[in-house]
Amino acid sequence: MGSGVLWLAKWAVCIVAIAAGAWVLGFLAARLWVVLLPVLLAIVVATVLWPPTRLLVKAGLPPAAAAGLTVVGFIGVLAGSIALIVPSVVDQVPELSDKATTGINTVRDWLQGPPLNVRDEQLDSAVDAVVSRLQSSAEQIATGVFTGVSTATSVLVTIFLVLVLSFFFVKDGPRFIPWMHKFLGGRGGRHLEEVLVRVWDVLGGFIRTQAVVSFIDAFFIGIGLVILGVPLWGVLTALTFLGGFIPMVGAFVAGALAVLVALVGNGFTTALIVLVIIIAVQQLEGNVLQPVLQSRTMKLHAVVVLLAVTGGGTLYGITGAFLAVPVVAVVAVVIRYISEQIDAEVAGRAAGSGPVAGAAEAPETDGTQPTTPEK
Repeated sequence: MGSGVLWLAKWAVCIVAIAAGAWVLGFLAARLWVVLLPVLLAIVVATVLWPPTRLLVKAGLPPAAAAGLTVVGFIGVLAGSIALIVPSVVDQVPELSDKATTGINTVRDWLQGPPLNVRDEQLDSAVDAVVSRLQSSAEQIATGVFTGVSTATSVLVTIFLVLVLSFFFVKDGPRFIPWMHKFLGGRGGRHLEEVLVRVWDVLGGFIRTQAVVSFIDAFFIGIGLVILGVPLWGVLTALTFLGGFIPMVGAFVAGALAVLVALVGNGFTTALIVLVIIIAVQQLEGNVLQPVLQSRTMKLHAVVVLLAVTGGGTLYGITGAFLAVPVVAVVAVVIRYISEQIDAEVAGRAAGSGPVAGAAEAPETDGTQPTTPEK
């Protein structure tokens, strides 16, 4: 019993130490979030910009010129997309507002009729309660508006930093890993180089996979919205594409918004058809496309993905939900590599061959006596 209690106490102390270390890392990440967020987003953007940059470099352009052209093209695509979407929103919002008012009146008449037979007094009291709640929260709303101004400024600064960092990442990225290898030395540099290469492959695979899946979702759902004449179909298609980069949660939110707009703009029948289209497309994506494509890149179970998105969204909002899966995929890569090294070391010792071939570097001496490679 004494040995068992000591064993349990030892592991309890280890778990507490790990939890304390994780808390410290989380505290530092929260304090340095204004620096970490642009770096993380820039790495994600760099995985998208690197393939065209590499093609331009192979065509003979200098790395700086290739990276600059790629970043400028990326900005042009974003600006063009916004320029195409915003006018349709401005034109159709008044019409949607009128139809929303009509829909609210329809719901009010339905509530007053059978079988609910809700009285006017009950509806009026509910409306008054909502209005009084909003009035009592006027101070919080005003504070939120002023906070939003500073948030908008922070967003602009973050976007600028992301673009600048992305430029340097795609320009100088190929020289980063050799520099780290040289800086850390032979053995540590070799391990870090292998891990970083695998992390880059996983991140690039995740972005490409999500882009393909999101494009297919947005394409078929957008065609359905156009055929049915749903207002703001361009905006809804774009939101469907962007929502695909937040696994599980993003597609659900974008689909619910499309059904709501269809209900307000075209009525119950059209909304039902839109719901059927979204469910069919998402079933095809969730059961066929995403498992096949993501199994080759991230190799993460759906439960892990869902928990990661939920935890990231709870801690850091929509940005955390977007970055949660790549972060967990990177952690999984590191854990798999450590497990591979442990298995290789155990197999080498079991075979009686000492260290695994290639694991030990050239012996180091102090100039006085020879040494042997460490076991």
